[in-house]
Amino acid sequence: MKRLLALVAGGLGLGALLKRRARPAEAPSPADDLRAKLAEAKAQEADPVPEPESVDERRADVHAQARRAIDDLGAP
Repeated sequence: MKRLLALVAGGLGLGALLKRRARPAEAPSPADDLRAKLAEAKAQEADPVPEPESVDERRADVHAQARRAIDDLGAP
């Protein structure tokens, strides 16, 4: 009885192994597709780095934005 049980279990295991090996290759993962798109986007990125503003220009821009925001909040 033990031999029969071992033979059946071995046959099922061998069948599962053969079935697993016979599977076709799976499609590429979505992560690989996203990596490829990211690489393309980086390669096409031709925007030059903007020239940095001086501290005074940046400060003036920030103050102007703040004034506009305050005016928008205060307007009825």
